Amino acid sequence: MSGEPDNALGIYISVPFCRAKCTYCNFASGVYPAADQARYVERVIADLRGARDWAASEKAELPRRVDTVYVGGGTPTLLGPEQLARIFAALRAAFDVDANAEITVECAPGQFGEATIEALAAAGVNRASLGVQSFVEAEARAAGRRHNRAVVEAEIARLRAAGIANLSIDLIAGLPGQTLTSWEESLAALIGCGAPHASVYMLEVDEDSRLGRELLTGGERYGASRVPDDDAIARMYERAIERLAGSGIAQYEISNFAQPGFASRHNLRYWLRRPYLGVGLDASSMLRAADSETNAAEQAEPRPVLRATTSCELPAYLAGPCIVESEWLPATRQHEEAWFLGLRMNAGVEPAAIEREFGAALAGLAMEKLARLVEDGLLVRIGKVVRLTARGRLLANEVFQEFIALDAAKTRIRSRE
Repeated sequence: MSGEPDNALGIYISVPFCRAKCTYCNFASGVYPAADQARYVERVIADLRGARDWAASEKAELPRRVDTVYVGGGTPTLLGPEQLARIFAALRAAFDVDANAEITVECAPGQFGEATIEALAAAGVNRASLGVQSFVEAEARAAGRRHNRAVVEAEIARLRAAGIANLSIDLIAGLPGQTLTSWEESLAALIGCGAPHASVYMLEVDEDSRLGRELLTGGERYGASRVPDDDAIARMYERAIERLAGSGIAQYEISNFAQPGFASRHNLRYWLRRPYLGVGLDASSMLRAADSETNAAEQAEPRPVLRATTSCELPAYLAGPCIVESEWLPATRQHEEAWFLGLRMNAGVEPAAIEREFGAALAGLAMEKLARLVEDGLLVRIGKVVRLTARGRLLANEVFQEFIALDAAKTRIRSRE
């Protein structure tokens, strides 16, 4: 159950540097000078070293044991091999990383050399997430990616040769100019490469991205007029579920698929509400209150949860202090998250477990919404579990909104896959 104590920690390290900004991207990332990269590495190392003091000042529990690490971006592999080595050395000096920890680094095909792969392997990286987005060269390049299918396949072979065989491939359904036929080509290539994990996202165009601004104002530079309509994107997504399942890569979360035993352990932390520390630009943390800060009466309900987020502006992050938002979530807010995060997973949510964690009075608030969502065909009850239907996955944001109070602040949690 998601509310169970966890004596281990996941660590997310943000590296916001890109060689070029993808047209659809609204992440806190961009093209920055090498001098900023050097300063950034120093800042990340300082934050890793100071994490325990920061947690203590917030009266939050920060486990020393780490069982998942995720380095995302941006493009982390744009850092030099020695810079990556220094970050991992600082991480291991500040925390006890399990010998079998899942350690993932995001990689952009065509943007890392042999020295980088050697540095990752030497640092203990055992999983790589490749931002392919499309195996069709014209689609990838139109979106700002710099690769073709041959490059991706070569990168996969190089990673495997270095002992990094736990691979994940990202695809996006709905890129400009994409058709169901070209989508089938990407799915076939994904299946053919033998990666045990895949992330499939339906394009969500944000007004803060270049593609989003073009959709609002018109223009042809980024292909806004060639973005498939919502129905076409939904068909692509449904086809991906079908094709991947047929190849033994089963859906376990709205956007994530894996062979047995290869689900992303780090991202499961987000959906199961287990502790994680975010370091770097626009990184989020979730930590529970220290035991010493809870009395006997408070032990009857979940401990308060601290959510904290660092600055999303590089100059501000480099100048510090890094935390710009922090909030202690009471049981009511945790209850909301238990529903809308838990429902992301195909395993679903067990209402009885929610009641055990939060009590009958609080859990009862969701019952009327559950009944209506089941009646609308967005949720289904299977035994003791409630889960999204196929239609519910397509309308997931509308379902999740039902579990968020109108006056609740939106929680910023970014799943990297």
